[in-house]
Amino acid sequence: MKLGHSDASTAIDLEVTERLRRTLALVLAGGRGSRLKALTDWHAKPAVPFAGKFRIVDFTLSNCMNSGIRRISVMTQYKAHSLLQHIHRGWGFLRGEFNEFIEVLPAQQRTDGENWYKGTADAVYQNLDIIRAHRPEYVLVLAGDHVYKMDYGHMLAHHIARNADVTVACLEVALEEAKGFGVMEVDGDDNVVRFDEKPDSPRPIPGKPGLAMASMGIYIFNAQFLYDQLAADAGAAGTEHDFGKNIIPASVGKHRVIAHPFQNSCVMHEGAKEHYWRDVGTIDAYWEANIDLTTVTPALNIYDENWPIWTYQAQVAPAKFVFDADNRRGMAVDALVSGGCIISGAVVRRSLLFSNVRVNSYCQVEDSVILPDCDIGRHARLKKCIVDQGTVVPPGLVVGDNPELDARRFYRTEKGITLITSAMVKALEA
Repeated sequence: MKLGHSDASTAIDLEVTERLRRTLALVLAGGRGSRLKALTDWHAKPAVPFAGKFRIVDFTLSNCMNSGIRRISVMTQYKAHSLLQHIHRGWGFLRGEFNEFIEVLPAQQRTDGENWYKGTADAVYQNLDIIRAHRPEYVLVLAGDHVYKMDYGHMLAHHIARNADVTVACLEVALEEAKGFGVMEVDGDDNVVRFDEKPDSPRPIPGKPGLAMASMGIYIFNAQFLYDQLAADAGAAGTEHDFGKNIIPASVGKHRVIAHPFQNSCVMHEGAKEHYWRDVGTIDAYWEANIDLTTVTPALNIYDENWPIWTYQAQVAPAKFVFDADNRRGMAVDALVSGGCIISGAVVRRSLLFSNVRVNSYCQVEDSVILPDCDIGRHARLKKCIVDQGTVVPPGLVVGDNPELDARRFYRTEKGITLITSAMVKALEA
């Protein structure tokens, strides 16, 4: 019997679903993220809080869950305790009896060289014995420090349909921004014909002089092909053991390297105007992405029940707003206020408050991101700030009115965002 169009589509979907079960996702989550300054003094970048109740890594892990990938290895290295704790608390719901798991692979010096992870490819190579034991057909390599929603099933279907050895997810970025990415040249059939890692002069997309095709650092490999490339790289001289710098460029022209446009698998809400992907790796980018969530229609939809973002969350009381006098009214407008927060006779505008934040009487908080467990003292006025976790802001502190004073006391970016940490506040009191 011949399949009709809908029957054929169903058969393809079932095939991809089965292949997803035979896919192992490797989440690279060992980087510090030094451009986030003091926010990563005690956390790896993937463990930094984001969007009121989540961690950055939750978006990548949720993409795996929602795509149907239930075998995930998270590779950690830099100050991994909070990340390990978060995964243990929030991601332990998979069932090993069904061959579902999220396992953590810390740097263990498992190979003869007894080195910590020397690059992204080396992190995978050092765990090849564990990866092989899972017997995947495909290996999906992901970064754990970007915010986006993507159905990896569409990318895998593209990889299978093109009979690729490796497929690289890509998106269009401004030419100047492309200097921080791997930049690809692609022919009319999505074949990658050139790959340059962080070039000084990125090549524009033909017909789009202001844009370049950038790698997202998301790769699907045929498992045996990946093993072979990692073994060759491990024994090569002059390599940095990195996917973007070494593995992918060495494969172009010799093997089937296919580009997968992000717009073909991006999960979007109705009315969305962009294919949302953010590297929140700078103070400015982190502030902007969080503050955007306070707008009427944010670019990132965290309310989508069809593509939920999973996480661990502490059991805390509901947010509370108290006092209603003209000069002492507890209120928040155009703001996200998480559980456990108390707005006590203070005004919060265009701001995002994580869990267990207390804003005391007569305070004004505007255009700010307040991380968990902070206490904002009476009469404080904060504007365009990020307040680090656990910081006690002294009564009467004013930030946002005097740029020169702010820069002397705290860390202030060129765009005018001020980062306040506990250590900086203690220095004021010394």
